[in-house]
Amino acid sequence: MRILSLGAGVQSSTLALLAEHGETEKPDCAIFADTGWEPDSVYKCLEWVKDNVSFPVYVVSAGNIKEDLQANLSGDGKRFSSMPFFTSNGGIGRRQCTNDYKIQPVQKKARELLGYAPRKRIPENSVQMMIGISLDEIQRMKPSRIKWVENVYPLIDQRMSRADCLIWMERQGYPEPPKSSCIGCPFHSNKAWMDIKRTDPESWKSAVAIDVELRANGVRGKMTNKEFLHPSLKPLGEASLGDEQTIDMFNNECEGMCGV
Repeated sequence: MRILSLGAGVQSSTLALLAEHGETEKPDCAIFADTGWEPDSVYKCLEWVKDNVSFPVYVVSAGNIKEDLQANLSGDGKRFSSMPFFTSNGGIGRRQCTNDYKIQPVQKKARELLGYAPRKRIPENSVQMMIGISLDEIQRMKPSRIKWVENVYPLIDQRMSRADCLIWMERQGYPEPPKSSCIGCPFHSNKAWMDIKRTDPESWKSAVAIDVELRANGVRGKMTNKEFLHPSLKPLGEASLGDEQTIDMFNNECEGMCGV
């Protein structure tokens, strides 16, 4: 089975349409893992992609990451996957969110589509997982951690960068897809934060509020090392966003499932 891991961002949306146009192998289906805290532009793009491809697009979820975080902050949460918040001691939190809110739901759905019950052994390479990493992010390519999934990267095979994806979409008369990532992802660059602040006030308000909660509420409020969404270790609402972050933090996202 060939499955497209759809993030409803630039690269994975382009990949879906390339497949629909016959310019790369068509998947049997696509799977979108919904964290519950994506910008409205991502959800709109998801619906647009669904309307413009002939293969099924499944939406799966392991819960709402923002609500789970807030419950965890208040001490009521039963589970929450660690996010890479910046800490006042100069560190960064363990990144568990991609695995728990993106990879695991996609793999669970893939297992269901293959017809295998939980814990039942699946033959090696039963799934080709199409991932929308582009040529300019080639360092994010990683082999699958499970034997029954083989990760493939059609955009890299076609030598397409993110800019090439945007050009291709424009030539087809398609709308420009958004950046796909959680609203409060600490990996946002200054430019990305500024774009959110200028174009999506509700998302900006949501991220700023969560940033405040990280240091003010319950369990986390009692921590010696305070946590921040911005690497300057300043409250997001007060951080200087004038200069672009020179480091692309998404290049450190080892699973290749976010920001595409």
